[in-house]
Amino acid sequence: MNLSSLSSQLNMSIQDVRLKAKEKGYFISPKANKVDNYVARKLLEAFGTPVKTVAAGTQEVKKVKLPSFIKVRDFALLLKLPVTKVITVLINNGVMASINEEVDFDTASIVAQELGFEVETEADQTVAEYGLGFLHEVLKAEKEENLKSRPPIVAIMGHVDHGKTTLLDTIRKTKVAEGESGGITQHIGAYKVKKNDKWITFLDTPGHEAFSEMRSRGANVTDIIVLVVAADDGVRPQTLEVINRAKFTNTPMIVAINKVDKPEANIIKVKQELAGQGVLTEEWGGKVIACEISAKQNIGIDNLLEMILLTAEVENLRANPHGKTIGTIIESRVSQGKGATATVIVQNGTLKVGDIIAAGAAFGRIRSLEDETGRKLKEATPSTAAQISGLSEVPQAGDILQTTETLDQAKTIAVLVQRKNHSHKLSGKQAIVGDLENKTLNLILKTDVAGSLEAIKQSIAKLKNDEVKISILHEGVGEINESDVLLAGSSKAVIIGFRTKVNSKAINLAKQKKVIVDSYDVIYELLEDITSAVIKMFTPELEKFILGKAKVLAIFMTEKGQMIIGGRVEEGEVKKNSHITVWREAVDLGRAEIAELQQSKVMAKSINAGEEFGMKIKTPVKILVGDVLESFDEKIKQKTL
Repeated sequence: MNLSSLSSQLNMSIQDVRLKAKEKGYFISPKANKVDNYVARKLLEAFGTPVKTVAAGTQEVKKVKLPSFIKVRDFALLLKLPVTKVITVLINNGVMASINEEVDFDTASIVAQELGFEVETEADQTVAEYGLGFLHEVLKAEKEENLKSRPPIVAIMGHVDHGKTTLLDTIRKTKVAEGESGGITQHIGAYKVKKNDKWITFLDTPGHEAFSEMRSRGANVTDIIVLVVAADDGVRPQTLEVINRAKFTNTPMIVAINKVDKPEANIIKVKQELAGQGVLTEEWGGKVIACEISAKQNIGIDNLLEMILLTAEVENLRANPHGKTIGTIIESRVSQGKGATATVIVQNGTLKVGDIIAAGAAFGRIRSLEDETGRKLKEATPSTAAQISGLSEVPQAGDILQTTETLDQAKTIAVLVQRKNHSHKLSGKQAIVGDLENKTLNLILKTDVAGSLEAIKQSIAKLKNDEVKISILHEGVGEINESDVLLAGSSKAVIIGFRTKVNSKAINLAKQKKVIVDSYDVIYELLEDITSAVIKMFTPELEKFILGKAKVLAIFMTEKGQMIIGGRVEEGEVKKNSHITVWREAVDLGRAEIAELQQSKVMAKSINAGEEFGMKIKTPVKILVGDVLESFDEKIKQKTL
């Protein structure tokens, strides 16, 4: 809208308009001739007669209420427009949905606004599904006097062949490592053992795809990680993955140095390598407990279990066995005779036979509870793993299980998740971009609950580095609104939403202000995108690759700026297109360039170790017999966190 037109409607000077706008938190540049339609409408509402026609001339803006999900056919009817027109706008936004398929609220909202409608959210009567952060919320709501100690949930991890399965097998006293023969009739991905009259729950799914999927979706049921490192092998790639995971999720870690009975075991070397990765054991002045064990010979296992219980005591792990029942699905399958079954770790409350539950897109009444041996259970208390049956379908690993009062409530939650999974969404997200000039990434975070916000903030804090500054300018729980967009626009910030909606007016304003607004349902995707944005702002490094070294044996011609020399390759190879450094008695004399490279008076692309050559070389350095020529390549390498 023209500034002069706005000042006329408000019956005040342009200077006064600028001052009034500033009072309301909007900045109008002294050089500006126009003002955003959104800002104009807000100023008219605040200081003049509210105008309905700012964006659309003399035509009144039409309003529409949208539900969380809507079929394309019903969407067109609601807008009173031909369905072909609605589908065309959907396609233009990258959404390929047919007349009978559903779109989510955010997608429908953007399409409706493009078609000239003002969007409002329809009040949904649906029950919210549980996700990341809700365990934190549930426990926070529990009264202190109701919280009781619970067993620790432990995951044994490490590099392949370092003895994870053997350690689990030894602890469990069965022959899992020899093909599941023996005492276990039902493998459910977790089991409990007793030590000093206290229980410990072990997850034995670290190598399973289900466990990877559970982690990728942000679920973290592990209280303590036991990192198995072979004393005869040391720190390996998967060892580093476990170390990074423990740091990333803030999970306490105990190192189990395995195979100490082997003659080639080198415990000191293992501890040195761990220290090199920032894992300082107690003997090295750190806080990480290290236990020396032999899983095969059953050496040091009792001490390891005692250290797990000691760590659990320090962590003060608690839950309310009589509170709201929630848990996390760690495995699921279709079982013959039982239908859809799942293994759940109970994290609060007590799960009982007959309870009505919802878990992701599945719901039902629990028909049976079984432990790892197939023994029937009447109930499962906090930190207990149990296989459940009676589900409508197979849930996913990482889904949050919750109990409900009625089957209808459970079904409502499950249907909400199903519709969310199957609805068409706007394809792709905007790439998160920081301020490259100032090497800063400014963020505004909005989440579904405080627990999610805390988890995301802790993870972002781990991305701290010396080159790029990451700042959270504003944070909060609830939907993303116009204030968030205005702040982002004025501070070059990116808005990140986690399991929360974007206010329809905020979507429109973000387009005007060219503000990036990205919404996520999976915490790892969110963190990967932020990490990628930070890495892109790093100054690339020039990495040098030494190809070979040659010794100068003869000088045949010397001219200004170039020489013809003879030599022999002592190490590696010398390549025609490589760079050259001239060395004399370990002193770097400078760079040179190969103009021609010959072997037996024939042009060559490279000369290998032990072979002699002739070379025309361009260099400001006067090369002497005995000098060393270092052949190398340079590549630009992107830094990583």
